[in-house]
This record gives sequence, structure tokens and C-alpha cells, in this order.
Amino acid sequence: MTYPAGTGGGFDARALWRQQRDRWHHLPERTRRIVVLVVQAVIVLALLPWYGFALLLAIFFALSWIPHDLAVKVLGRRIPVRAFMTPLVALVLAVIYPFLRDHIGTIPFVGPWPQMDTAVIMTVYAMMAVGLNMVVGYAGLLDLGYVAFYAVGSYTAAWFASVQFAKHNIHFGDVGVGAGVPGIHISIWILLLLAGIVTAFIGVVIGLPTLRLRGDYLAIVTLGFGEILPQVARNGDNIAGFNLTNGPNGITPVDPPGFGKTVHDATGGFLPDNYLALTNRNNAYFWTGLVLLAITVFASIRLRDSRLGRAWVAIREDEIAAAAMGIPLMRTKTWAYASGAFFGGVAGAFFASFKSSTFPNDFSFNISAFILSMVILGGMGNVWGVILGGAVLAYLNQEGLANIGSKIGIPDVPLYSSGIFGAILVIMMLLRPAGLLPSARRRAELEEGVHDQPLYDATA
Repeated sequence: MTYPAGTGGGFDARALWRQQRDRWHHLPERTRRIVVLVVQAVIVLALLPWYGFALLLAIFFALSWIPHDLAVKVLGRRIPVRAFMTPLVALVLAVIYPFLRDHIGTIPFVGPWPQMDTAVIMTVYAMMAVGLNMVVGYAGLLDLGYVAFYAVGSYTAAWFASVQFAKHNIHFGDVGVGAGVPGIHISIWILLLLAGIVTAFIGVVIGLPTLRLRGDYLAIVTLGFGEILPQVARNGDNIAGFNLTNGPNGITPVDPPGFGKTVHDATGGFLPDNYLALTNRNNAYFWTGLVLLAITVFASIRLRDSRLGRAWVAIREDEIAAAAMGIPLMRTKTWAYASGAFFGGVAGAFFASFKSSTFPNDFSFNISAFILSMVILGGMGNVWGVILGGAVLAYLNQEGLANIGSKIGIPDVPLYSSGIFGAILVIMMLLRPAGLLPSARRRAELEEGVHDQPLYDATA
């Protein structure tokens, strides 16, 4: 048997993959395009029984044929059509999804498409995954305590939009709450911003003691912070005689979002007065989640392309070289924690309003590991890959595994969710370590290698 060169007589799967990839790229471009087109057509035809899924694939296959160099000028800027059209089409399909769900069949080998409450949760997790991607994917700081930001955001909304502090009677911009109801009731839209600011501050507090740490030590410290805050929530019903979190009973109900009667009437009923008064309230929450996710994605991309984002990437690739080039490590890392925490807090506040409650048991370490898995599965550093990873894992966790179990006759499949998600990650690390949609930089690092060259390669 002939082994790939430089393997020392042993089998090297990566070297074999590189040989096959090079052989493919040496084929004439026309041949490669025909092969890809035939494969795509076969896939779509094979999935025709699931016509909704087949149509979705056909749309994105068609988008992939837009030339990379095709661009248009908008306000003096050259914008690649393909890079612009793909997320735009995805956003349009997401917006009209509530109207299409009952008419697009099922997902192959899985079952029904996500219900609207599941779709809301998918947007929340995607938002948190994009936020964590700023810390892990951009700056390369392994954070195992991201659930702490989610918890702080949830409790920030709960404190100022519930009867938790019943000794006070403050109302400002709230909807669906009587004037005589005790407690602090502030508009959820204000609280989303407040939750982001508070969690950004907490991110700085958590980040400062860890800035001189790397690798495993950084992961351990962030894990500790992630475990501390849920314990504070669980035992915060008697802090020097003050009930901060209501302990294990949590805080419920949390006020719903809404735009009030004045705005509702001014927009001809387009913007709802009170989400809870809607018959299709989950649709409204879903569209709101999409707006928040779009804002998160926009901010993430702008940060990635900014001077700060380039500094994050430099620190991730080589911290010593980045410091030598004059990048202030402490300040840059602190901004990474604060930016990621901000969007984690916004997601937590929105989720608390959607559930109309928040409980300490919602903030276990499993949530941090789950969100990190979304980032790894989708592709660290790639915003679109992270959204895909977050949506897929959130759907599987909420109802996908149960649907698969019912199709194969094993109703207990969700009980093994942790093992299944672990197996998915192991398979991904073996077959596609850069993720489902890897960033170009990450893919180059993994395929070309940035590690030390083996001696037998150097002397071959």
C-alpha cells in the first residue's frame, strides 16, 4: 500500500485528504462545475418527498452559483452580490416562516418543522452563540461561564418588570400591567438595553481577574464565575435580610413586551399593544427575536472588521506577537468580554420576558457548554456558521430529538441528548474540525497548519 508522502510509513488521513483536494482542484474548472451541478441536482431530486426542504436546498444551491467576483456599487462601496444575497434570502425566508410552516411538509428523517415557540428559542440561542463567538471565535478566549451573562440579563429584566420589589410602585412605559399593581414595571424595550449594559459591566468584572491567564487556567476561572452567579440566584432570597432573587422560587410573572395603545393606533395596528393579548403571540416574539438577532449580527460583523476586531484576531493567533506590535492586551481582552456579555444579557432579558419567568435552575453549566458547542459546530469566527450551529442544536434540544425518536420508535431519545450532542461534536472534529461553515482564516489554519513542522517532514 502506498502512503501519503511525509507520513513515515503510517496512514495520515489529513495528508490523504490534501492529496484528494489537490487532485480535485487540478481538474478543469468546467469539469468541476458539471460535477457539482450534478451532485446538487441529485440531492434535490432525492429529497423531493420533503418538498419544503428540497426547495430550501435548491434556493441556496442556486445562490452558490453567483460568481464570487460579481459586485455592485452602493453609496460608493463595492458590495459582493453573493455575500449580500445569501443572508438576505435567509432573512426573508425566516420572516415569512410563520406563514409557510404549515404548508412546507416535514424535515427529512426528522419530522415536523420547528413550532413557533421553538423558533423563538432558536433565535435566543443563536443570539447568545454570536455573542460568545466574539469572545471565543474572535479573541480566542475560552469562556466556560457564559451562562452567567444570560443569568444577569434575565434577572435584570425580572427585577424591573415584575412584583419582586412590591414595596415600590413604579411604572414607566409598561404594558398590560394595571396602575395599582405593586413593584417596578419598566418597558421591556428599555430593559433590553439596560440588561446589556449591566452584563457588559459584569463581563468586565469577570474579565479583569482572568486577563493574565491562558488556556486551561482561563477556562477554569470562567467556569468558576459561571457557577457562582447561579448559586447567588439560588440563595439570594435572604441577603442580609433582603430578598434579591426570590431564591429557588424564581421571579414570576415577568411583564410582556409591547408598544402601547398610542403606538399601536398610530401604526394602524401593525405594532402590537401587548404581546400577551395576541392570538399569535409566538409569531410576534419570533419576529422580535429576529430583529434582535439581526442587530447582534450587524454589530458582530462591524466589530470583526474594525480595528478592535483585528486586534482580537491578532491576540487569538499569537498573543506575544500582538503585544510586541503594540496591541494593549488587557484593554482589548476586556472589550471582548464586555461585547460578548452585552448580547448575552440582551438575549437573557428577552428570553425572561418570553417565558414570563426566571428561575435559578435555568442557568446550569450545561447551558454554557451547550452554547460553546453551537460555536464549535457552526464554525468559530464565522457569524453565519455560528447562527446555523445555534439554530440546529437548539432545535434538536427542544423538539428535534423527540421527533427523531418518535420516527424510529425510541421515545426516550431526548434522555440521551448530552451523549448525542457529544457524539456530534466528536464526529465534527474528525470530519470537519473547522465547523459547518468555517471562517476562511480558521479553515486555512486547520488545512495548511500553523503547528510546528514534524521532523520527518522537515528532513524529507
